[in-house]
Amino acid sequence: MSDPAENKDKSLSDPTQRFTSRVDDYVKYRPRYPAGVVDVLRDRFGLRQDWQIADIGSGTGISAELFLSNGNRVFAVEPNQAMRTAAENLLGANANFKSINGTAETTSLPTSSIDLIVAAQAFHWFNIDSFRAESLRILKPGGWGLLMWNDRQITGSPFLDEYEELLGEFGTDYKQVQHRNGGPKALRQYFGGEYELIELPNAQRFDFTGLSGRLTSSSYVPQQGAPKFDEMMDALRDLFDRHATNDEVVMTYQTQMHIGRLVS
Repeated sequence: MSDPAENKDKSLSDPTQRFTSRVDDYVKYRPRYPAGVVDVLRDRFGLRQDWQIADIGSGTGISAELFLSNGNRVFAVEPNQAMRTAAENLLGANANFKSINGTAETTSLPTSSIDLIVAAQAFHWFNIDSFRAESLRILKPGGWGLLMWNDRQITGSPFLDEYEELLGEFGTDYKQVQHRNGGPKALRQYFGGEYELIELPNAQRFDFTGLSGRLTSSSYVPQQGAPKFDEMMDALRDLFDRHATNDEVVMTYQTQMHIGRLVS
């Protein structure tokens, strides 16, 4: 009989399974993307409604929702069944939404079929070389790649400073996660050269329930029943009580859009 703790450790080490037990909080409390993303793509890069979008590592459908709202056909490629099911429940009624059980390295999409590849937070977990090869295969000639995520601001207010300290104290593998794919070297490796960075402001306002859900949606903090979970939540309560205004705190982000044509 297998050891449950050992199975849990294996799940955490497999990036496709890290969020399986956190899907509900992920759907409710992770930040959406500002509508300005579509405006930038339309005005500066020629995005049209007839573009075929491949959303790779699409998770619960947060990024797919943005492009479906623009009228695009979106192929949402996601290996995690729980997250894929959440996206299907949220977006499945939209005829332009196509859910695919696949990975960044093996999407199953036809060759030269995609106008724009989108990868959001999940890019941090991809094998870059394999994802790049698959991207070059499925993109139409002249197609674009967009790597996009909400970069949580870790300083700028006492609340943000202390929230970061809380993650440093209670995070299970927070520091390791922070140093995964996402820096300029990894981005140039994917695009094969230069790319453009565009940043847009974004924010979430939370009561304590929302802030708790935002924290526990992260794969690098203890879950309920784990050691230090109760201590972490007590610290979060204290943090909230000291910094809330009108019973809410503000978490700020920079939405980072890294966009370019892949150089073969």
